Amino acid sequence: MDDAAAAARAEVPGLDLGALRAYLDRETPGLLEGELSARVLAGGKSNLTYAVTDASGTTVVVRRPPLGHVLATAHDMAREHRVITALRETDVPVPVTHACCEDETVIGAPFYVMEHVAGTPYRRATELAQLGPERTRAISERMVDVLATLHAVDPQAVGLGDFGRPEGFLARQVKRWGTQLEGSRSRDLAGADELYAGLTRRVPADQAPAIVHGDYRLDNLLIGPVAPVGAEVDLRDEVRAVLDWEMATLGDPLTDVGLLAVYQQLARLGAGGAMITDVSEAPGYLPLPELLARYAERSGRDVRDLGFYVALAYYKLAVILEGIYYRHTQGQTVGAGFAEIGGYVEPLVAGGLRALKEES
Repeated sequence: MDDAAAAARAEVPGLDLGALRAYLDRETPGLLEGELSARVLAGGKSNLTYAVTDASGTTVVVRRPPLGHVLATAHDMAREHRVITALRETDVPVPVTHACCEDETVIGAPFYVMEHVAGTPYRRATELAQLGPERTRAISERMVDVLATLHAVDPQAVGLGDFGRPEGFLARQVKRWGTQLEGSRSRDLAGADELYAGLTRRVPADQAPAIVHGDYRLDNLLIGPVAPVGAEVDLRDEVRAVLDWEMATLGDPLTDVGLLAVYQQLARLGAGGAMITDVSEAPGYLPLPELLARYAERSGRDVRDLGFYVALAYYKLAVILEGIYYRHTQGQTVGAGFAEIGGYVEPLVAGGLRALKEES
């Protein structure tokens, strides 16, 4: 092995390229050829995502759970693979899936392999500002439209009728995230117990169920031009793929809307820093009232009473970040930017308490 190949292998903790090579040769012969190299894709702070490239330049994406401490029921590769595969024939843009391996002995964890889709996951307002207000508005509109399209998919029609238990979904969500927090809690968190108690008391009645993404936001979408049609290329900024389906299930679609509303407000939490997405601050980005109105128009759903859903979204994000912070303190994270993540948890909890107070 030459020095370049050795360096490529050394840069991908959590992914044994030799074992991956053997698995792909056996399960998907011809998908990749020759020596493999890989790099960790930036952005995700939960599951690990790698771009794996062969000698010819063909690239695929590999997803696996994080290293070390993994919360119960989280990071289910088979579920994520299943929902992406099921949605392939719908109007929801998703990558093509190639393989799913639940045998932890292959690379040390379950994983799946999917198409590498070209596109940009916009995370910063400065990135969108370079496009101008008109393109930024169009991108944020299409983000909303794709969410409404997802929520219109009939789960039974795509083989996902048993993908979740819609009855009692919201009550279970509150309980689940409370349990997850206890599994990662290593310090006192001001207001966390109060927020959990408030959510428990205010669970609304179940909505008509839909396929829920669970972490829908702009930087989980790949934006770019659509494929060539004849001799012409449509250069509009389209949603080319929706990514990061690790929390997808069947349930109340307004949980996705509440979470999108929280992502809209993160830049104003006061925590700041590169870990907090601030795309909603870009000129032209849909203001929250217009975003909600567009979703209501496209989906036909009532979004007037979102207080509980917004509070639940704040709590969920707080729990997720606390889990990431815990893994960082144990030396089990891969990539940069984790040192500051623990400082965002209490501002998120405070945001959830405000949402419940405003609702009441």
